[in-house]
Amino acid sequence: MELVIVRHASAFARDPRRWPDDRERPLTPEGMLRARRTAAGLGRILAPPERVLTSPFVRAVETAAILTTHAGWAQASPCTALAPEVPPEALLEALRAEPARRIAIVGHEPQLGRLMAHCLASAARPDALALKKLGVAVLEFTGAVRAGGATLRLIPRGRGRR
Repeated sequence: MELVIVRHASAFARDPRRWPDDRERPLTPEGMLRARRTAAGLGRILAPPERVLTSPFVRAVETAAILTTHAGWAQASPCTALAPEVPPEALLEALRAEPARRIAIVGHEPQLGRLMAHCLASAARPDALALKKLGVAVLEFTGAVRAGGATLRLIPRGRGRR
């Protein structure tokens, strides 16, 4: 399985008066613009995933929707295992149930860094693998989706869709 990992775009700063529930905090206009540009680039260099899973938080859902519109990715489905603070093994369990060979996930830090550290057969610290806003990583699993069973693949530059 190929797993494309995307951190959501820039969202507004936490503000309990505007968004008492942080799950509702949206992307900024600048975050949306950058997400559209990034999505267009990803659409040129990565084959579209068969399945897209997103954190149920608004900022991740909005990022996934932009990827659908501007990169030609499948419409995203919410996945509670992508909510912040859910342990990596819960997400791996959800991924094991997916029949697709190429899946994209849209989520949050520090969870995505923890997931990558958990999946790679290395002693990397999760904070060393943290993704910036709209950061993208591609993991490739040979055999079952499991801890330590992935390799980090570079994203090709300037290549057409595969």
